[in-house]
Amino acid sequence: MRSSATAHALPPPGVKAEVKDLPAVDRLLRDAAVAALVVEHGHTLVAWQARTLLEGLRTRALTGLLARAEIEPGALAAALARAVAVRLAPRLRTVLNLSGTVIHTNLGRALLAEGALAHVLSAMAGPNNLEYDLQSGGRGDRDSIVEELLCTLTGAEAATVVNNNAAAVVLTIAALARRREVIVSRGELVEIGGAFRMPDVMAAAGARMVEVGTTNRTHARDYADAIGPRTALLMKVHTSNYAVQGFTAVVDEAELAAIAHARGLPLASDLGAGSLVDLAAYGLPHEPTPREKLAAGCDVVSFSGDKLLGGPQAGLIVGSRAAIGRIRKFPLKRALRMSKLPLAALEATLMLYLRPERLARDLPTLRLLTRPAAEIRALATQLQPAVAAAVAPRLVVSVVELLGQIGSGSLPVDRLPSAGLALAPLQKKGAGRALDALATALRALPLPVIGRIAEDRLLLDLRCLEDAAPFLAQLPMLQEALA
Repeated sequence: MRSSATAHALPPPGVKAEVKDLPAVDRLLRDAAVAALVVEHGHTLVAWQARTLLEGLRTRALTGLLARAEIEPGALAAALARAVAVRLAPRLRTVLNLSGTVIHTNLGRALLAEGALAHVLSAMAGPNNLEYDLQSGGRGDRDSIVEELLCTLTGAEAATVVNNNAAAVVLTIAALARRREVIVSRGELVEIGGAFRMPDVMAAAGARMVEVGTTNRTHARDYADAIGPRTALLMKVHTSNYAVQGFTAVVDEAELAAIAHARGLPLASDLGAGSLVDLAAYGLPHEPTPREKLAAGCDVVSFSGDKLLGGPQAGLIVGSRAAIGRIRKFPLKRALRMSKLPLAALEATLMLYLRPERLARDLPTLRLLTRPAAEIRALATQLQPAVAAAVAPRLVVSVVELLGQIGSGSLPVDRLPSAGLALAPLQKKGAGRALDALATALRALPLPVIGRIAEDRLLLDLRCLEDAAPFLAQLPMLQEALA
């Protein structure tokens, strides 16, 4: 006996379509409406999608699940038009980040400033002097576009850039310690997203890692005792994505630099997120800056461009002229170099730091991190009635205080006071399914909305919602989806 679900999926008796009823691809392409699609998009794409569409219909016809109405000329043309539109829709889409994490790794991390976006468009619209020296008329070096800026902002003697900070760490170790030893504390053998682990990085760079100290306590004598004839580099790794608390001891860069330099060795420091300014001046927890580490005696400091710095994905390497010179000349550097698009964005972002009085206004990352909780709560109060109406009657919406986070491994134990909306099912039974359905409906909107589910509620943290108009405009579609 056939189940009710199967019976419902079958077309009504007498209106089933068979394989022989399907038109050939050429015949479908001659349809007037389809011909218009060909004029707009070209024969190749439309014919490809037509074949894919007909193959799917043929499979359904063989199983008796295809209705004759679906293969009428108008229906086929409409289905093909939808298929073409879906195929041309970009996979990389803008979303509304209401997750409560400002620098969200899975949502593209830092937002670019308006000046950076404008500079990227300008640089991409025509030829540019990426590797051309306008003064001499000869070949130039793409590092020169941002090196002076980085030196000014960090106090470094020299600087170079690569495509991300993981690459910066690999390149630094390979250039300074290949086939030799690197000393690092056991408490700093971090793993970041994507299983990028410091021991694996050392191996990939061709260096032998020498661990010293313990997970929670490492002393200066541990480093000094480990230095031998094969030692090439001492390394500090900022544990930005976790915190060890309690009975701990670490050796700061100033003390470690004295140990390294007394033996004629360089000291490298990987800051990970790396802020160019003291965040404490903006009411946020302090995060080590490259300038501080260089002043303490580090020969090389590496950090990210798309985290606290607020720019594009990049790995920035600053330090002494001698160390940066070795890194820049290492063969792997060419394979890891930045392309013109992120380099333009990085230059414009670094320019913003030359006017620190305007930074909290002009740099989106800092603007969002310093947004007053009272302002966010006022927005939540404003939006609550409209959201409540869109999800009624099965869900209730309330304004709530929230704690967000900076994100991308920055200051993991610190929280940002925030506010937002909590959407909770009225019925406790099936609450989990209801929240999953709500989250799915929000993600399916033309401008997907990304929140988080916690404590039997879907939370929308509004810290990153500066313009509420696009969110409000989609509420009727959300209401329809939930109906």
